[in-house]
Amino acid sequence: MRNFDAPFLVIWELTQACDLACVHCRACAIEKRCPSELTTEEGFRLLDEIRSFGDPLMVFTGGDPLKRPDMLPLLQRSVGLGLRNTVTSSATPLLTERAIEGFRECGVARMAISLDGPDAASHDGFRRVDGSFARTMFALEYARKIGLPSQVNTTVTRHNLGRLDEPAQLVQCFGAKLWSVFFLVATGRASASEDLTAGEYEEVFRFLYDLSKTIPFDLKTTEAQHYRRYVAQRRKADGNGDAVRQAMPEVIRRQAGINDGKGFVFVSHLGEIYPSGFLPLAAGNVRRDSLTAVNRESPLFRTLRDADRL
Repeated sequence: MRNFDAPFLVIWELTQACDLACVHCRACAIEKRCPSELTTEEGFRLLDEIRSFGDPLMVFTGGDPLKRPDMLPLLQRSVGLGLRNTVTSSATPLLTERAIEGFRECGVARMAISLDGPDAASHDGFRRVDGSFARTMFALEYARKIGLPSQVNTTVTRHNLGRLDEPAQLVQCFGAKLWSVFFLVATGRASASEDLTAGEYEEVFRFLYDLSKTIPFDLKTTEAQHYRRYVAQRRKADGNGDAVRQAMPEVIRRQAGINDGKGFVFVSHLGEIYPSGFLPLAAGNVRRDSLTAVNRESPLFRTLRDADRL
């Protein structure tokens, strides 16, 4: 069993409050903040403990993190501790020029924003709030203007199947550093009826693999451990020989299998410690438990790491 003393990625769901109502929302986000969210001081202590792990990537997400008035102080604390930070905000009127400037001034490494369709009709229909597409375009353009690196997150479902080339073009147009392509997990509001068939998955994998050969930005899949299998098969079929074996470590690192509890920790807005935001099984709570101890010793985390239990 590998040593998982420290995670490489920690995601903190600051709040479940959000002014969007996305079809696929893992968090079943609501309009108002929950009074039981971690306080600012509890957040500071959480960040201190995360830093004690070493140097994991820290992701601030929600809901919409901008629904918390203490978001910038939390980001400042995280950056001041020496953590690398990404913030994932919702495309609402809260995402203003000043908010984006605040991310840059805090020292955030990257702003992530979702783009699930190439136009207002497709994107806003998925997010279920008019104006979300326009706000996304504004945020990406303004981030580029002020020199804040960005990434684009896209969830692949039946609604955008066959149009993925258009969001990819927008990713390149705005100079985003990463296109993070998510595949649907039927939890929260997400319905299995929106998921792809096995054949459609293969078609999307073909598109992503071919695209990866030419694009100037990075491409990462999430919840698509089978893409690694597809890449290996394609490289073998392309007759790359030794190049296949030499390249596979990179593919394994960037398109790894499911990382739940295996270098990945998710902390909810209430402080619950999960192996993933898509696996609603809590192993503890930061209000009463050591995050370090849960990550290293929790029976749930240890079970997920045992490949013989698959």
